[in-house]
Amino acid sequence: MKVIAFVRKEQGTGASRRLRNAGQTPGIVYGGSDAPVNISLDHNALYHALKKETFHSSILDLEIDGAVQKVLLRDFQVHAYKQLVLHADFQRVDAKQAIHVKVPLHFVNAEIAPAVKLSGAIISHVFTELEVTCLPADLPEFIEVDLTNIEVGHSIHLADLKLPKGVAAVSQENVTIATASIPAGKVEADAPAAAEAPAADAPAADKK
Repeated sequence: MKVIAFVRKEQGTGASRRLRNAGQTPGIVYGGSDAPVNISLDHNALYHALKKETFHSSILDLEIDGAVQKVLLRDFQVHAYKQLVLHADFQRVDAKQAIHVKVPLHFVNAEIAPAVKLSGAIISHVFTELEVTCLPADLPEFIEVDLTNIEVGHSIHLADLKLPKGVAAVSQENVTIATASIPAGKVEADAPAAAEAPAADAPAADKK
């Protein structure tokens, strides 16, 4: 994805306020061997880009005054209640150096999993993104979590994921990614009615 920016010479609270009033968002690009550069971006373009999942986990082409560099979105701030992006931070990436990035998880095939299809279980997503390390060229837009074979009471763990070539999880623990369980209300509703009724074969009380 391509992002257009311009060098921002004025700094300070007042300058940032004037930028926002003019429909611009202040930002910064840093990292690598070059010095940090203060930039400004078109607010509406940035606001809509932030709604796209790939904007947060992809290598971006940041064009500043005609020169393009590879960057990652590292942080952004939004107004507490207004639809206003206050600031955005971008980090330069080196094609030869590994990066740490949080990649979204896409859960697929839940509808055909035995836990859901046969038992009416609920799939709980313990994680919705995974921090990985890889070279910029190997960065995936997302990682797929296949739920095809999950059964009630079972879980999908980090070791069960098929990570793309060149991609490794940062976590050294075999963390739980998703679980399948029966909702508590459904368990109670399915309990045998006989548990509450007296046994049919119980001997009658002696009559005197």
